[in-house]
Amino acid sequence: MDKVAIVILSWNGSQMLRSFLPSVIKYAEDEATVFVADNGSEDDTLELLATSFSSVKVISLDKNYGFAEGYNRALQEVEAEYVVLLNSDVEVTEQWLAPLVSFMDAHPEVAACQPKIRSWRQPESFEYAGAAGGFLDRYGYPFCRGRIFNAVEADQGQYDDPMRVFWATGACLFIRLKDYRDTGGLDARFFAHMEEIDLCWRLNARGREVWCVPTSKVYHVGAATLKRENPRKTFLNFRNNLLMLYKNLPDNELHHVMRWRTFLDYLAALSFALKGQFPNAKAVFQARKAYHYLRPEFFLSRNLNMLAGVEHPAQTRWMKSLLWAYYVQAKHTFAKLF
Repeated sequence: MDKVAIVILSWNGSQMLRSFLPSVIKYAEDEATVFVADNGSEDDTLELLATSFSSVKVISLDKNYGFAEGYNRALQEVEAEYVVLLNSDVEVTEQWLAPLVSFMDAHPEVAACQPKIRSWRQPESFEYAGAAGGFLDRYGYPFCRGRIFNAVEADQGQYDDPMRVFWATGACLFIRLKDYRDTGGLDARFFAHMEEIDLCWRLNARGREVWCVPTSKVYHVGAATLKRENPRKTFLNFRNNLLMLYKNLPDNELHHVMRWRTFLDYLAALSFALKGQFPNAKAVFQARKAYHYLRPEFFLSRNLNMLAGVEHPAQTRWMKSLLWAYYVQAKHTFAKLF
């Protein structure tokens, strides 16, 4: 069995693989095996892997299963102590893997961790999707050490200490394969977006920890599949966020939070409309409609999560309103929040 398996899920991503797979292969430790799971691509990905990257192990899926189910199926083909879910648009650095392995070896209570993630386009800044570890406010809004909403900080070493976080980014998620499987993996019903936060919520609730280990550093392009302003992305983010809250919030919070989210989601739709972003405004309404339609399918998952949870992960959820702090109190950095 491998010590570490690096698994890159790719869909029509041959250009990204040409650019970034060489760094993964170059800096993979001897104990790490590199896999590419092709998610039913229609480009030349498989030909590229066969001709240019013959050392990489290929997992060929018959269609595009999305991020969540794509990884679930790919990891059925992998046996390793640790797996790295690595986006195809991530450039790794020399010695990026060793700190993660060492940290996890020394902390058996930790199920998953992530490196510090900088922007590939602006290398001195944190990257939007992960930065130096993720958190969640009371109403389900995610943020990071180094990024709150669209305010992204320059990396000046201010978050270089390892820290327990609420979620680790799916762009570079280092996780024990046993924990991944024991917790049920990524929720395939999400298709894409929010699934790693949902997974980390389940890990936290079961008494397992999630950390950021900033001595490891990688660079992420980000928004390589869907741009942040894309209505499809807006739909998935809002729908999946509501489903995640329903699945994981304890009974004493659920009704209060969901009532507020109804108001806040309509406020977000209004904000999109006032900016002339009418497709995004429509996507918010569609997301709420889809949430109500799908919610009965998640009733059993919610019950199982409530039964399996051994602790309330409030210590890594920020039990205040991020919207209030950001827009009213003008707290635009993680340090100011705390």
